[in-house]
Amino acid sequence: MAKFLAELLGCTLPDKGTPPLLECRSQPPLGLRPSSKQRDTMPQTPPLTGQLGTGGYNKNLYQSKEEGYPGLYYHDNNLVSGSLEALIHHLVPTVDYYPDRTYIFTFLLSSRLFIRPHELMSKVCQLCVEQQRLSDPQADKMRIRKIAPKILQLLTEWTETFPYDFRDERMMRSLKELTHRLASGDEVYRKAVSQMSQGLIRRLTVLSQYEEALVKINATAAERLTALKAKPQAAIQRDLLSICNDPFTVAQQLTHIELERLSYIGPEEFIQAFVQKDPVDNDKSCFSDHKKATNLEAYVEWFNRLSYLVATEICLPVKKKHRARVVEFFIDVARECFNIGNFNSLMAIISGMNMSPVSRLKKTWSKVKTAKFDILEHQMDPSSNFYNYRTALRGATQRSITANSSREKIVIPFFSLLIKDIYFLNEGCSNRLQSGHVNFEKFWELAKQVSEFMTWKKVECPFEKDRKILQYLLTAPVFTEDALYLASYESEGPENNMEKDRWKSLRSTLLSRV
Repeated sequence: MAKFLAELLGCTLPDKGTPPLLECRSQPPLGLRPSSKQRDTMPQTPPLTGQLGTGGYNKNLYQSKEEGYPGLYYHDNNLVSGSLEALIHHLVPTVDYYPDRTYIFTFLLSSRLFIRPHELMSKVCQLCVEQQRLSDPQADKMRIRKIAPKILQLLTEWTETFPYDFRDERMMRSLKELTHRLASGDEVYRKAVSQMSQGLIRRLTVLSQYEEALVKINATAAERLTALKAKPQAAIQRDLLSICNDPFTVAQQLTHIELERLSYIGPEEFIQAFVQKDPVDNDKSCFSDHKKATNLEAYVEWFNRLSYLVATEICLPVKKKHRARVVEFFIDVARECFNIGNFNSLMAIISGMNMSPVSRLKKTWSKVKTAKFDILEHQMDPSSNFYNYRTALRGATQRSITANSSREKIVIPFFSLLIKDIYFLNEGCSNRLQSGHVNFEKFWELAKQVSEFMTWKKVECPFEKDRKILQYLLTAPVFTEDALYLASYESEGPENNMEKDRWKSLRSTLLSRV
């Protein structure tokens, strides 16, 4: 994880001749005053329906300070800080109270910086049992009927929004113990518990299948690269243009890959990717024994793969005319990605074309009409903290909100920049105040950024899948940087002594392996 973050946060913008990942040079402004309008957009689980209705739920954003559990502090009716214990109590429903759903999302997201999810679940279960006397065989059935729907609703929101937490056996044990107490003796609650459990199992099964599919895809890509090294001339006959020469179709298939991989990133991965040691927790990392950010890392790796695939496709052709055609093709693909709202693929393509082995092909670029490429580079210009891109992203987001078709709902952000925004927000404010209280004002802002991503990742791709193109994009051999330089020198010879020396060294090193 440390290496992953170092690579991600230490990278530079792809000016002509740089590797593919980008750097956010200036920190985003930290506007930490949440508004009710912002919280209304956060992920919410629909309340249990039918006999498990929500009658009696507290619909107010918060209880007042005087009514709430001691240790919570408010400003203008906004929760700004509190002790961890008070925040946990604020999460647990009672007969007369149900926490605001934006609070549930924000606390479940951020609490992992202070307490492991399985420990939080254990505390929630303990509080539910103690407060409602669920362990008492003579417990008032009417009281259980009043509190059970609310506890089940909280558990449903947890399992639906943060299902990956439940890959931990300790989480599942606590969940089963509490739901067993709620469901005993009442058929209605047994059905509700069964429905929730089945939904959770389905989500975890789909996740496992996705991870297995990724392993197979990566294995296939590795095999094809090995085959290419064994017979380098065999691959020249086959390139993306020979499979599909329509930029719009390729942009659609890239969008399929992007949306699929986005959909498997859990919101907690943004927090776990940057989890630090909590000084109040004896310098123990909250996730020394827990899943980190596997799907988030896989998505960043996809960006790198696409960048290198673009560079490989450009450097492979022997003829200058063919290379120029490939460059213009990818410029058109990038433009279609921009129109769709797929900014991640757009940036990966621009990044690939700005890598040194590609940018040095001056004879090739002289044959390319670069006006469209210049416009795209302007849109993704890093100056003023990516002002042009952020303006375009806001436009795409607004289009998504008012969309009349599924295609208009697509918003795929430049992911590395999104991660960096969250990283700088996390680094820019402390998790705890001087009093030792949790800085909840910071976590409202974190939750706002992550919740926007949650909306984007739920969009279904409206385009028809083309298995042949998808297979190629995911598994086609991709050159290393050294192999790209060698192919570039073979296409357009070295221009100075330094390039000549490197060319000789690469020929000696790489070709001797064949």
